Amino acid sequence: MRAKITQSKIWMLAATLALISHSAFAQTGGAKPASGAPANPASGDAANRANVLRAAANALGMIRWSDIGAGPVHLPAIDAVNTMRIRATGTVDQSADADYRLDLAYNPPALRVEIAPKGAAQHTIQTVRDKYAWNESEIGAGLVPGKGTATPAMADVQQRLLQLWTLPYGVVKASLAAGDKTTVSTENGATVITFPLSGTLAGVTVKATLDPKSLVTKVETRPDNPALSSLVTETEYSDYADHGELLTDVKSPGHIVEKRAGRPVLDIRVKTVDANNPYLVFPVPPNVKAAAPAAK
Repeated sequence: MRAKITQSKIWMLAATLALISHSAFAQTGGAKPASGAPANPASGDAANRANVLRAAANALGMIRWSDIGAGPVHLPAIDAVNTMRIRATGTVDQSADADYRLDLAYNPPALRVEIAPKGAAQHTIQTVRDKYAWNESEIGAGLVPGKGTATPAMADVQQRLLQLWTLPYGVVKASLAAGDKTTVSTENGATVITFPLSGTLAGVTVKATLDPKSLVTKVETRPDNPALSSLVTETEYSDYADHGELLTDVKSPGHIVEKRAGRPVLDIRVKTVDANNPYLVFPVPPNVKAAAPAAK
């Protein structure tokens, strides 16, 4: 690895990853797979699913392994992706030339998108964390009296969370969390992972297509409720590389194209990615919490 990641910055992946790792080790006699290694189509369903998901995580550089001595003994796999900052430029909604910054976290699930059309006096900041969504006049708005305005946007919770879980890293994490509800198939010669989302996004099914290197190239989402057209998305990822100023071996797509309900909403080129778990926080402003629907 070209840049060392401190142990304090690495979070344990969901227990399902450890279970899948051990299951796959059992299938391979304890051998660690090569990056992007294809699944064995002759394996049983569970073993095949384990191999495919582990290969997808490994292709992205999400997995870190630790060996004990020279023997076939391995510490559990750990997930190197918890927070990330992506900077890009391109077309965002109706803005053909915009700066785009995406801050994200998976524990707890949160996302902040900052869109600044070039030449425009104002920019937008769209944030979500767990069941709360709001717009910020500036980062941190609404937390300190007199410092900016936080405007609740509860109707956008699902749509914004969907952005988080349809990123390549979110696809791996969510498909692992879905357990045996995740299925692996082949369509037109390509490996396809299909799984349901849960929690706030329950009722949404994700279909992710992998290339021969096990990288996520296309993600489609469909809600059970046809009225939720904003949750019908199709996102394509290409030009994978380590886009970090400090290289971490975490691969990220260089080109992202998204359609929502068939309408193009995003076509961006990635400039830099900080995948070294930057310090990112998403505190929910008090007025946003107050605007949330009461728990049933």
